[in-house]
Amino acid sequence: MAQENSSRVPEFILLGFSDTRELTLLFFTLFLLAYAMVLLGNFLIIVAVWTDPKLSSPMYFLLCNLSFIDICYTSVTTPRVLVAQLSGIKAIAFEGCMAQLFFLHFVGSSEMFLLTVMAFDRYTAICRPLHYTAIMARGVCWTLVAACWAGGFIHSTVQTLLVLQLPFCGPNTIHSYFCDVPPVIRLACANTALTEWLMASNSGLISLGCFLVLVASYTLILAKVRARVSQGNWKALSTCASHMMAVTLLFIPCIFTYLRPAGTLPTSKYVCVIYTIFSPMMNPLIYTLRSSEVKESMWRLWKHCRTS
Repeated sequence: MAQENSSRVPEFILLGFSDTRELTLLFFTLFLLAYAMVLLGNFLIIVAVWTDPKLSSPMYFLLCNLSFIDICYTSVTTPRVLVAQLSGIKAIAFEGCMAQLFFLHFVGSSEMFLLTVMAFDRYTAICRPLHYTAIMARGVCWTLVAACWAGGFIHSTVQTLLVLQLPFCGPNTIHSYFCDVPPVIRLACANTALTEWLMASNSGLISLGCFLVLVASYTLILAKVRARVSQGNWKALSTCASHMMAVTLLFIPCIFTYLRPAGTLPTSKYVCVIYTIFSPMMNPLIYTLRSSEVKESMWRLWKHCRTS
């Protein structure tokens, strides 16, 4: 064991996107703008929900938690990318790489579970409206959110332990801009077939399972509102459509990345951008543009800030 630890690589090299100065500046600008939009948009949603009594329903409580998760999720990778592109330093310590991997899966899987809870909330509101208040009481919402974080912690701990038990004594170049399970285990100095299948059965099945539950929930909602066309039902259908758009942006790339052994096909770093940057950036736009209550609350908040 001591020999394995002493021969372990001390750091990894994240290749990022490009070595040319022009492209590096371009990617730095794009990532900086995207990160600023993630922080601003999600922060505005959090402030609007917590300061406006009209946004006290379970849907907005869950949306507020989703915004907080999106901020955390993007902050796991993007600041490190920005610093690397600006300074040219591509090395990341082994411990830092494992920490990034852990928090990426911790927050990412928590978001998947939370989106599933949000689908259950919409299903209850539309399909069982008379029982909605009792089923989605505030205490129940807090319990469900806590369960999402607990599930994410368990999942991430398993993923990180799968990686830590591997020996890393040879190549240390990661063809990505952040540390994740698939590109890291490809560098292990051992047969990783079992680890790859365990990773696929863990992350992959979680992604696929949550996505199928979400699709089933929104299918039931669609079937429910189909026979009763009214303004309220069209509003509910519009809300579900926006939710499904956000779900697709996150889950499809994750299923493509994790639901297969790491050695079968290299994962494109541009696919990773969709669920690490683009999805958290689009969530505030998707949810606020489809919700008149959130837009009105933000407008009142803007007028209050101007007059104060």
